Amino acid sequence: MKYDFDKLTQRRGTGCFKHDGLKLIYGREDLTPLWVADMEFEVAPAIRAALQSRLDHGIFGYNFRLPVFYEVAANWIAREYGFKIGEEWILTSPGIVPGINLAVLQFTEPHDPILIQTPVYGPFFDAVRLNGRKLLTNPLVFQENHWQIDWEDFEGKLSKARMFILCNPHNPVGRLWSEQELKRMGRLCVKYGVKVVSDEIHADIVYDGQTFLSYGAVEDFADHSVCCFSPAKSFNVAGLSSAVLVVKDPVMRKELDSLIMKLHLHVGNSFGIEALIAAWRDSREWLRQMVGYLQGNRDLLIEVLAKDFPELRMARPQCTYLGWMDYSRLGLDEEQLMRLLVNKAHLGLDPGSKFGDSSFVRINFACQRSILGQALSRMKAAIYEA
Repeated sequence: MKYDFDKLTQRRGTGCFKHDGLKLIYGREDLTPLWVADMEFEVAPAIRAALQSRLDHGIFGYNFRLPVFYEVAANWIAREYGFKIGEEWILTSPGIVPGINLAVLQFTEPHDPILIQTPVYGPFFDAVRLNGRKLLTNPLVFQENHWQIDWEDFEGKLSKARMFILCNPHNPVGRLWSEQELKRMGRLCVKYGVKVVSDEIHADIVYDGQTFLSYGAVEDFADHSVCCFSPAKSFNVAGLSSAVLVVKDPVMRKELDSLIMKLHLHVGNSFGIEALIAAWRDSREWLRQMVGYLQGNRDLLIEVLAKDFPELRMARPQCTYLGWMDYSRLGLDEEQLMRLLVNKAHLGLDPGSKFGDSSFVRINFACQRSILGQALSRMKAAIYEA
């Protein structure tokens, strides 16, 4: 079956933050939203059917995850991410961000140093600062249109850290970390006794025939890590709040599970449970076609930037549906750029300061290709006809 990703679906008025939150965030509603990291595509038919079946049952009391939930999760993680796990290693969370915060609370103490690699997803900063921990940053290096790790800085900071929060694949720079890079990071974490929390939510969205590898699948790194997975991004079900945390070490798992139980976060969302099963068991072909469509969008974005935006620089995203664009050569500060994008181009993009670098802007290209093309045309007019 061929799926239609060009279909337009009206989302305004559905309680959708990406659309209905525009006025709150940007001060006006008449924008094309290319910010919040969800997609403009309807979910896979198997997911919709599973949710409809659950809805038709008509009773939505406290739930209990049946063995099929753990079996499906373990099978998907092994087949797609190269990480063979025991079903008993799986804990659950309302989402990956709550899972990261749970790990911070359980495995570190107030004022403990925690390392992140910037620029990075904003909630990583919050997980450190808002929980009273000390933030350490290892800035990634943008060199020859490619993002790399500054290894000397990484080791120096890591040697002082209690925990390292890894973004794998990386949001927003679009890096798919290689096995060699993961090995080098992980071996240093073993050397310095640093626990790792790996956010792997974008693991399914990988381009050009490349393969994602989970941090936990490398050597014995599962022994000191919490690897976080969810169908939220790749199957567009973020609003259903369902994620799994894979914790091999039995002591770490018991400690983290005790906090989850104490906060009563183990119950979950009945529809999220069904969506995860239907996504990871029954929707692989939908995902394959969807990633192919996104690769076409990525290629269009790269082509248009090269042709129409000579001052903008963007590394070719290897993964995710996010473009991280360097606009520093435009001679504009962030406030000036955002004013142009919002008031002239009528676009809602994410300012780079949310991720730790105000000389960049993030664009979400998980939309219909016609919408992306129109948005880039308006962006060109706003910047060069200002």
